[in-house]
Parts: sequence; structure tokens; C-alpha cells
Amino acid sequence: MKVRVLGCAGDIARRGKTSSFLVDRNLLIDAGTGVGGLTREEMLDIGDVFLTHAHLDHIACLPLMLGTVATARAGHPLRVHALPQTLQALREHIFNGIIWPDFTRLPSPGTPTLTLHPIQVGEPVLLASGHTVEPLPANHSIPACGYAVRDPASDTPWWVFSGDTEHCPAFWQRVNDMDVGALVIETTFASRKHALARLSQHLCPKTLATELSQIAPGTHYPIYITHAKLAERKTILSEITKLTPPPEHTLHMLHGTHVFEL
Repeated sequence: MKVRVLGCAGDIARRGKTSSFLVDRNLLIDAGTGVGGLTREEMLDIGDVFLTHAHLDHIACLPLMLGTVATARAGHPLRVHALPQTLQALREHIFNGIIWPDFTRLPSPGTPTLTLHPIQVGEPVLLASGHTVEPLPANHSIPACGYAVRDPASDTPWWVFSGDTEHCPAFWQRVNDMDVGALVIETTFASRKHALARLSQHLCPKTLATELSQIAPGTHYPIYITHAKLAERKTILSEITKLTPPPEHTLHMLHGTHVFEL
């Protein structure tokens, strides 16, 4: 299984693209501005999109991508999976005929460009592509989840993504039962902004250390930091190098060209 990082920043600038990960060409986890780096042909290969939550940095390119591929997807809709509250936000605030066309009814209700599929934390989804996607608990300012993805056909370990979250014991309870190949976990602010991180329910290196202490002993997988604010990235990198995670693990700052091979 291959996971290509399209975007992993917490905001945008010249080299900053927000959260989006492409799995084996046909599965997209989050649809931030990183999706804009794909070709139209690559967008057409995507059949399923899983959204962690409704914040703009995680959904910004979903409506634009649909506009790009709409004429080719009529009758072969893009399937978007998310928590019920996230789907409701898309219906009310994005695909409402005002901000963007309602592609769940275009070009006709019988041949839509987009279908919306509710998910629940802890209930895995088996896709026609063979991938299993399990929504994981998250603790954010709006309803949100993380994801674990694997390809059972090749018996790969799980690729795990925290999504946007703060302290979340339930996340670790599930992850500690998984065969994890790589963990991508958010760390948005430097520790000097600990109060802002707590208020917005994000992690900083100070709270990341507490989260990593919950990893089950005896497990071995690399950890990648995502969602850092661009102005904070150097400080976050300096701070995480001083952390003391479990010795079995290594910490890396994720970059927008990284490819996971699991």
C-alpha cells in the first residue's frame, strides 16, 4: 500500500498545502489544498474520499475537485464518507446551490456526481478497492475523527492518521491494539502557544509528549508530525527533537512530498 502526502501544513503559503493524503491512487483521506496538485486524470482515479471533519483546511478542494471532474462522473459518483455532522455541514454550507452546486442532485438526482455516506467511529468500512478504513476517535472543537487504513489483501500494517485532535485516550486504546506501520499525528502550535492549542483543541509539543507516553510498550513504528502552522514549523521541529518518546519510535516532521510504502 502506498500513501502519498499531498498536503500536511496547518495553513497555506508558497510551499504550504493543507491536509490531504492519496492512498494507492483511488482513495483520498481529507481534501485540503494539497489536492490541487493532482492532475485531472489523477482526480478521476479517486473513487472514495474520507473526511476527518468539516474545517475548511480539510475540505477546501473537495468542491473544486468535483467541479473539475463533474462531466466525467455523472452516473459514477464520487463517494464521500464522513461523520454525520460533517456531511450535514457539507449539505448546508458547501453543496447548497449558493456557495457551490449541489452535486448530489446534478446533473440529475438519478445520476449524481457526488454521494454522501455516513460513518461511525469504530466501524470499519471495506471498499471495493480492497482497502479497509476504520474511523478512529478524536477530540476536536467540532465533531471529528482520525483514520486507520490498510490493504488486507497484502496483509499490510495500518497507516494511522490522528486528524485534528487534542488529548484523546480512546484513540490510543484502539491504536494500541493495531499492527501500526506508521503514525501521522498532528502538532499544530509551538509549546509557547499551549493555551491557544488547548483552546482550539490541537496539540503542541508539550501535549504531544503526553500523548506519545500512551503508546503501548514493545511496539515499533515511526511517527510523523503533521498540520504544523508554517510560521511555527522550525520551532516545533526544534521542540520535538528534545522530546523523549518511547525508544522504539522515531519522530519526523512530515513534508509534502513524502510517500509511505506499507
